[in-house]
Amino acid sequence: MGEPVHDAARALERQPAARALARGGYVANGLVHLLIGSLIVAVSFGGEQDADQTGAFRAVAEVPAGAVVLWAAAALLAALGLWHLAEGMLASRRRSGAAAWGLRLSEWGQAVVFLFFGGLAAAVALGARPQADETAQDASRGILSLPGGVFAIVLVGVGVAVAGVAFGVMGVRRSFENKMTLPDGAVGAVVAGLGTVGFFAKGVALASLGVVLVAAAARSRADEAGSLDAAIRMLLGLQFGPAIVITVGAGLIAYGVFTVLRARYARL
Repeated sequence: MGEPVHDAARALERQPAARALARGGYVANGLVHLLIGSLIVAVSFGGEQDADQTGAFRAVAEVPAGAVVLWAAAALLAALGLWHLAEGMLASRRRSGAAAWGLRLSEWGQAVVFLFFGGLAAAVALGARPQADETAQDASRGILSLPGGVFAIVLVGVGVAVAGVAFGVMGVRRSFENKMTLPDGAVGAVVAGLGTVGFFAKGVALASLGVVLVAAAARSRADEAGSLDAAIRMLLGLQFGPAIVITVGAGLIAYGVFTVLRARYARL
């Protein structure tokens, strides 16, 4: 990394306003997960809404002043993405060698996710009404038409599933606490408990999405690819599916509450 890049990252990190906006990004991300979890629970009872990020943003767009809320969410999510981008650039301060690159890639991966969802919120605020399943199917159709396209989608699906496993392990091991300063007593225990449940539930959701993508690639059926909503509806088809989906939805609600609280206790 060049010195100008490091200097820019350090300058961003020293700005109290940037830190405050990044904390606001955690709040926005938490509220989005609260809404996604609620949509998933509704789907388990027969709801037809899209139980994913696009469904959550479209739901916000329908309420009074929804566009204002979406613009605020877009700005805060983008701010959190830029914070993670800067943290990745400064990863060598905390790690060395391969460990530094591992941390850097983790921070940059999070930056891409938050910047993407910030852009998605802005697009919906401008009037777009994206359908995540249709987008995933169109992308899969295009990739499958290329040489080696099946393997590319399999790799994406495996990557998503591995990310899901990682989230689940983080929940079980409570490794998320390493990036937080939790208070002693009941409050800290509640926040940690919400994180454990929430990370595990998000892991199940992501692993299910990975399975959907791998299955679609293995059968060369782009119309079977999809977003989180497709993964949730796949879970509904299992034995005890509604109970599983309710549990995942409740877990994502817990993750949303945890992420809102993370805005207070995250080390930034």
